Amino acid sequence: MDKKDLFQIGDVAKMFHLSVGSLRHYEKIGLLKPEYTDKETGYRYYGMQQFEVLTMIRFLRVLDMPLDEIRLFLSDRKIQTTQEMLKKQKKIILQKQTELKLIEQRINRSLAMIDDALSSEVNIITVKHIPQKKVAWLRTSVSPKAYFDLEPSIRALEKDSNDAVVYLGKVGIGIAKDKLTKGIFDEYDMVFITLEQEDSYYGETDIWEETDCVCIRFHGSHRDAPEYYKKLIECINEHGMCISGFSREITMIDNCITDETDKFVTEVQIPVTYGALPQTLQNFN
Repeated sequence: MDKKDLFQIGDVAKMFHLSVGSLRHYEKIGLLKPEYTDKETGYRYYGMQQFEVLTMIRFLRVLDMPLDEIRLFLSDRKIQTTQEMLKKQKKIILQKQTELKLIEQRINRSLAMIDDALSSEVNIITVKHIPQKKVAWLRTSVSPKAYFDLEPSIRALEKDSNDAVVYLGKVGIGIAKDKLTKGIFDEYDMVFITLEQEDSYYGETDIWEETDCVCIRFHGSHRDAPEYYKKLIECINEHGMCISGFSREITMIDNCITDETDKFVTEVQIPVTYGALPQTLQNFN
């Protein structure tokens, strides 16, 4: 055979920005066979006909089409087949774009939450107007010393979610109103997950209406929270407020994010009813 119009596998790999291994794999799965293989040396040679096929393979791979589907397409290259294949792949790509947009939104929320936590003024009691929240919650008795103590409850809540989502900064625990009034700050009565519009959750959910909360942030985790509950309750009593529901305690930065324990930030919110209040109530140094 005249080899002057043929190209060795290494040269073809360079021309098409592929590895020699990829071309050998294409041959192995029946996607693209060399035009000629020297029986004595085993050298593989490709001609212009293979170049056309390689161009199509690269195009379809850019469209993220699996190799098995490319092989089926190459075996039946009719206009109608090409149109149907491209329409199908377009639908897949659009779905992936939607999924990536949701992932981007989750990343942005997580970054905003971390930035917010890092800029926290700690040990300062404030009154915040908390907007309406959609939540999934589980009434259960827990006494967490670390975030990982909540894992069984979190898994129970996540069983109704189709997404393999890490609910970073969205998992919280709460103490019931009667325990708060009795000064019991180390026994929790619920675990909850706050849900965003993009979260796919199919279990039972609830809406927590907007409310005013007396809040405090501190460096530490759940096991450090009781002393801050005490400060919040003292402030609530001093200002004649009434506790109106479960507390909401979230570790904004914990050992899921970093092993720098001095960077941990936890926020406690206690819903209250009261008249107008100054935004900063007290500064504990």
